[in-house]
Amino acid sequence: MAAAPDEPPAEDLARLAELHGVATSYRPAPDRTVQVPASAVTAALAALGVDASGPAAVTAALAARQRELRERLLPPTLVQWAGAEPPAALAALPAGTRLRVETEDGETREEAADLPLGVHRLTATAPDGRTGEACLVVAPDRLPAPPGRSYGLLVQLYSLLSHRSWGMGDLADLAELAGWAGRTAGAGFVQVNPLHAAVPGAPTDPSPYRPSSRRFPDPVHLRVEDIPEFAYAEDRERLNGLLERAARLRADVLDKGALIDRDAVWELKRQALETVLAVPPGPGRQAAYDAFRAAHGPALDDHATWYALAEIHGPDWHRWPDGLRDPRSAATARARTELADRVSFHARLAWLTDGQLRAAQRAAREAGMSVGIVHDLAVGVHPAGADAWAQQDVFAAGMSVGAPPDAFNARGQDWGLPPWRPDRLAATGHAPYRDLLRALFRYAGALRIDHVMGLFRLWWVPQGSPPTDGTYVRYDADAMLAILALEAARAGAVVIGEDLGTVEPGVREALQRRGVLGTSVLWFERDWEGDGRPLPPERWRADCLATATTHDLPPTAARLTGDHVDLRDRLGLLTRSATEERAEAVADTAEWLALLGSLGLVDSPAAGPPGSDEEEEIRAVHRFLLRTPARLIGVWLPDGIGDRRPQNLPGTWDQYPNWRLPVADREGRPVPLEELVASPRLRALLEVLRPPGPSGV
Repeated sequence: MAAAPDEPPAEDLARLAELHGVATSYRPAPDRTVQVPASAVTAALAALGVDASGPAAVTAALAARQRELRERLLPPTLVQWAGAEPPAALAALPAGTRLRVETEDGETREEAADLPLGVHRLTATAPDGRTGEACLVVAPDRLPAPPGRSYGLLVQLYSLLSHRSWGMGDLADLAELAGWAGRTAGAGFVQVNPLHAAVPGAPTDPSPYRPSSRRFPDPVHLRVEDIPEFAYAEDRERLNGLLERAARLRADVLDKGALIDRDAVWELKRQALETVLAVPPGPGRQAAYDAFRAAHGPALDDHATWYALAEIHGPDWHRWPDGLRDPRSAATARARTELADRVSFHARLAWLTDGQLRAAQRAAREAGMSVGIVHDLAVGVHPAGADAWAQQDVFAAGMSVGAPPDAFNARGQDWGLPPWRPDRLAATGHAPYRDLLRALFRYAGALRIDHVMGLFRLWWVPQGSPPTDGTYVRYDADAMLAILALEAARAGAVVIGEDLGTVEPGVREALQRRGVLGTSVLWFERDWEGDGRPLPPERWRADCLATATTHDLPPTAARLTGDHVDLRDRLGLLTRSATEERAEAVADTAEWLALLGSLGLVDSPAAGPPGSDEEEEIRAVHRFLLRTPARLIGVWLPDGIGDRRPQNLPGTWDQYPNWRLPVADREGRPVPLEELVASPRLRALLEVLRPPGPSGV
């Protein structure tokens, strides 16, 4: 089709887009290609600083990009995998080019061979006088592998209340669960939801996947009484009053059926922390805090400054006074000085939370866990939050991350998260990404990366457009994987990629090649290229975390009984009749149970319909997972007591209490941690998975 007079020729726009990593089409299936709107391509290019608004602009931008690529000596980032051939860009340099390498440790070298692992700065000078600079990432060939086969528990931390927590689960509860699971149940890990810092305000967005900052954790998870200064706080009357109010919040959830109220919990903890932090730390504690602040430098200052400013001007920095919208402005510098006490308060909260996170990991390892705590990295951050304010130069303005239409969502998805600009990441040597990983690996035995396909490409949706009118933008996957391998190796941590749904061809293979484990969920593991029937255990991949369900899916009891269809029917979420949905769900479950029966995994097959002996069937499901070669096996903790409610029901907002439900039994009665670990039903399930000896499962 010919372009309109005011539109650039399609072939020129396509060439320009390709040179900047912007897709003009995508393939949701091997036999189907979808063209993306030219408006989406133009908008994505604009967010990358490229004017493609008309024929003349496209011609000029195309010529400029081609000239830039032709004349540059080096790309912004080079990757040297250990044991592999040197990067092709080095071999392509003109004969006689001189190299100079400044290593991460400050050493200077005249060649790029035999460099230590790290992120180094490379300068090339050609005989004709041209120079080029690049970030050279020297990475191990593969990420660390799990130390043997193990199983672990999966839980949303806020949902795990104990009789000591303040209305939602906290880091002391996590340490207690890990200590119990490691010592008495032989578990190798506990996986939790993202614990990133939230955007403050009432009501706070309850989703842990839309944080204010991924670089620093949320102090709402602190156990206030475990802070050493708590014992020396002078205003005991105030603290005792707050403890009494916290007990009422806890009782409301555990005994009266109230939803978890994160805002109420934080209001009490904030008041208590202000009292506790009025106590000067001892010399050793002060030195530890000073070291933490020095290690995180300007990033921590920016983070704490944003929270101090948000207390005055609200949690959306776009609505702040003009000068304060720029983290590097004179107005912000003055405000940072004027609010020094509040900036210090929020910086200390980050330090305290980091400390309790590391304590939870120590407790897990001391309990014999081979991995420990598995933390979750959200795919992005809230556009109004701290990271988006402090790192404006690396975020794509006017864009949001989402997903194109697929078999599960014909309208596509817009997650409301601004994406990183791949060009700006490359120009900084991927410093924001490196710093983020380094911060998380401080306290993680393993890291789960939500939507791990985002290391390769992300679906960008222009502001104001429906998700269908977006396009894919490509990232330097080799660099992203190399930095991930480098930082994971330094921490000795395992990495799990959430690779569910539509995955670009070659992505799973590339991740597996580098040692990133995948995610396999029982109900999705079918022979999709064959007869579509449940995949027998020997055909599952080994390099994965295998589970029966996730936080976004129905608990196993609901799947077995069909309760998940009833829930969606009550909320008006079905796209077909309830009769059709139920029939399909029953048939799906029956197929899986038939496979379990044929393998002899059900001790006493139920005489009734699917779900009539759900406890035995849930145990059989996990016996099946043990039959697979999966390196890690995850047990959704609520499955251990028959909870039927999903923690999150995609496609809902006010209709369902997403991210606000405590772990409960089959009748919906909240179960505190102390009762949970004593549950005969949970213990019977974990006995199925208990390692037979020191060698593992």
